[in-house]
Amino acid sequence: MTSTSTRRSFLTTSAGAVVGTTASTGLAAINRLPASATQKAKEGLGKLRYCLNTSTIKIGKHPIEEQLEIAAGAGYDGVELWLRDIDAFTERGGKLPELKRRIDDLGLTVDSAIAFGKWIVDDEAERKKGLDQCRRDMEIVAALGGKRIAAPPAGATNGSKLNLSDAAERYAALLDVGASVGVQPQLELWGFSKNLSTLAEVLYVVAGARHKDACLLLDVYHMYKGGDDFESIGLVPGQKMHCLHINDYPADPPRPLIKDEHRVYPGDGVAPMTRILRSLVGGGFEGTLSLELFNRSYWQQPAKQVAATGLAKMKACVAAAAE
Repeated sequence: MTSTSTRRSFLTTSAGAVVGTTASTGLAAINRLPASATQKAKEGLGKLRYCLNTSTIKIGKHPIEEQLEIAAGAGYDGVELWLRDIDAFTERGGKLPELKRRIDDLGLTVDSAIAFGKWIVDDEAERKKGLDQCRRDMEIVAALGGKRIAAPPAGATNGSKLNLSDAAERYAALLDVGASVGVQPQLELWGFSKNLSTLAEVLYVVAGARHKDACLLLDVYHMYKGGDDFESIGLVPGQKMHCLHINDYPADPPRPLIKDEHRVYPGDGVAPMTRILRSLVGGGFEGTLSLELFNRSYWQQPAKQVAATGLAKMKACVAAAAE
């Protein structure tokens, strides 16, 4: 589909219907799975991969070589790296092929990566620069063997509310860049943001992009922060989601005051973790659970201990969901 008018026509029908369904159907019933679906979900839980988002052991505190050693030593399947840490490595004279060999030798994979190209903003010149930045970031991820990268609403967290039809077209343009590189940009929900802060919004944009590579990157904390209650998470088809940022949140501070730094290990807060995992896996999700925390008290502890504790907590949540 090439014309803006045709794409907008699609949005008012297909994507709009998705959001309309969210409001009109009994979403609670979606998560009350029949026995056969519940069994399928439990079996699927055993296929999940475990990944360390390196923010959990503090961004910039450990060089990327050490981050990889910590993740591998703790027993993770993969890592979710930050582009700023990769850039720091190359600025010190490191070479990407060397880093890829290190990743491979440790038995890890790059399941995702974190970057902040401003692909979604209204200003056309700034958006072009953002797409150029995204291309450069995705080329780096591809050089390390990665196939996916986060695509948050960077640059649009404050200010005016974006038109969701425009956001869908811009995400389609980003997906085209990704397809040319071989890396999938995952539309990321940010609960604190003025834009793309709810599941309804990101579902609209993903549907409206009308692209085979369109997919979502959800986050337990961000869904809570944005006001979602997790009833609608069962609407997400498994083939359109490859990674879940897994974490938990305490009952206090309340939602309006809670921040990234209040995230806790999965199972240590009040998130309905069993329901979240069963709903996603019951819908076909067979991807990666990436532990993403920004808890300052954890940053004061030995990184190896934090990584090992986080993996154990994730596996305990998955085991509980499989019971």
